[in-house]
Amino acid sequence: MQLRTVWVKDFRSYSEFELSLHPGFTAIIGPNGVGKTNLLEAIYLLSTLKSFRGVPTQNLICHGADRAIVRADGLRDGREVLVELELVKGRTRAQVNRQKLSRTRDLLGALRVTIFAPDDLALVKEGPGIRRDLVDDLIVALDPKADAVCSDLERVLKQRNALLRQAAGRLDDSAEATLDVWDSKLAAVGEHLTVRRENLLSDLMPRVTEAYRRLSGEMVEVVATYVRSWSADTLAQSLVESRVNDIRRGVSTVGPHRDDISLLLGSFDSRTEASQGEQRTLALALRLAGHALLTERLGEPPLLLLDDVLSELDDGRARALLNSLGGSQTVMTSATELPEGIVPDRLLVHKGGDLVGEDGVGDLVGEDGVGDLVGKS
Repeated sequence: MQLRTVWVKDFRSYSEFELSLHPGFTAIIGPNGVGKTNLLEAIYLLSTLKSFRGVPTQNLICHGADRAIVRADGLRDGREVLVELELVKGRTRAQVNRQKLSRTRDLLGALRVTIFAPDDLALVKEGPGIRRDLVDDLIVALDPKADAVCSDLERVLKQRNALLRQAAGRLDDSAEATLDVWDSKLAAVGEHLTVRRENLLSDLMPRVTEAYRRLSGEMVEVVATYVRSWSADTLAQSLVESRVNDIRRGVSTVGPHRDDISLLLGSFDSRTEASQGEQRTLALALRLAGHALLTERLGEPPLLLLDDVLSELDDGRARALLNSLGGSQTVMTSATELPEGIVPDRLLVHKGGDLVGEDGVGDLVGEDGVGDLVGKS
């Protein structure tokens, strides 16, 4: 799907805003704090039904409003498509071409997006949760039905952990029988997701090595090792072995929710031995590799969102990144000027210091200097 227009109401800092996109490369330039990232967050929400900042949906609703609307129109296979989300505290409603979806998750796959953000450094530096999320998001982007597997895992863990907490260190016969049921469910869904993660990594890593080479100019092999949190042959067996510890601690200590992904740059541990420049380049390479994999498997590139990534890169890496984007529709925000030689198809300047009308708002101005897109915040 190629987006043409994004419209939001009572979303984040905007009471109302409409943004027109170029089918190629749209760049939005402006100082920090004027709401550029909020626009990318709205687009990402339409694709994944979640914020790439990791905040709850209710926090996306403008302060004082009881709901938010995010809407986008575009073309898919030559046909007009309208996607709409209504965010109400506690739930999200979705519809496509004015038809309500029976399940919100049915929207997944309608619009595929790759996001680059300054926080991506955490993919390398921080704990395992963000690396698991990267892999799971790619699995769902490739096969939206896989979202049910991730949801099942979350549900089973919630129920199993609740039972362990209620046990307070001891299980009666009834509780032990119930725990057997949840162990069986966790073993089934956990092993299924683990295999999918391992297969995804196997496909991804050659592309990560190539992306790292393009960005850095260095030929360094990137090796990923999926580190299971259990040592037994099967998760079912490991759950039996860990039961006493789980009951004592009141939490599930083994399973895919505790797994990690180790990343090596050559022979060096990227998390503890690589420089910050190497870590940032690796984080970008992971995103580029995921984008390449989706493009190859799906036959068309996802929409690319680049949120203020240039400020963290030298000119060489910034130029290499932008030259690696290919023919994808791209929307980029930046607080700095574009590298020399990089010319977007549409340049918009978010002038947060200018006032428009009586509500005191930043104007989004086209390169001809005309305020054709006006945000209200």
